[in-house]
Amino acid sequence: MSTIDELSDCMKLLSDKTRLTIMALLREKEMCVCDLVDILQTTQPNVSQHLRKLKLGGLVHETRRSQWIYYSLNVENKPHLHSLMQQLPSMREQLAARPIMKCD
Repeated sequence: MSTIDELSDCMKLLSDKTRLTIMALLREKEMCVCDLVDILQTTQPNVSQHLRKLKLGGLVHETRRSQWIYYSLNVENKPHLHSLMQQLPSMREQLAARPIMKCD
């Protein structure tokens, strides 16, 4: 069971629109920073900073594949987030509307 402090920290992390959007995108599939930069139309340092905070908060995993780091959700052991994640709007249309990119 989570403490009040842990829940408060988690809610603070998700109170940012960009981080909440990243969580919604990662609910659809794992992604690398370049994918998120393209979809969010922001800078790589900005996305990396948000991902760093989500990782430190234990909400995302990172997996290295060659030179790229891919991010995925880490909410399986956080039951307090399950209903919130179900309420996030689907990002399938945004993902389908973009051309397939290869990170450089």
